[in-house]
Amino acid sequence: MTLAQALRAFTLDAAYAAWQEHRLGSIEPGKWADFIVLDRDPFAIEPAQLWQVTVRQTYVAGELQYTRETESSNADE
Repeated sequence: MTLAQALRAFTLDAAYAAWQEHRLGSIEPGKWADFIVLDRDPFAIEPAQLWQVTVRQTYVAGELQYTRETESSNADE
């Protein structure tokens, strides 16, 4: 399975399987805006490095719900 296939399986295809594709699964006008912001583009790195990708922010219904504290902010103390 490619990265693109895996991403689709966990987003649009999962919404379709739950009969929710009209509300969930992709970023489009009128749909819930549940999404994450990653620290890097998973399509621009080697597959062996995917486990190192971290979530920076989480949004639910378009509202920020979580922001990861940066580890480097304490490095100078």
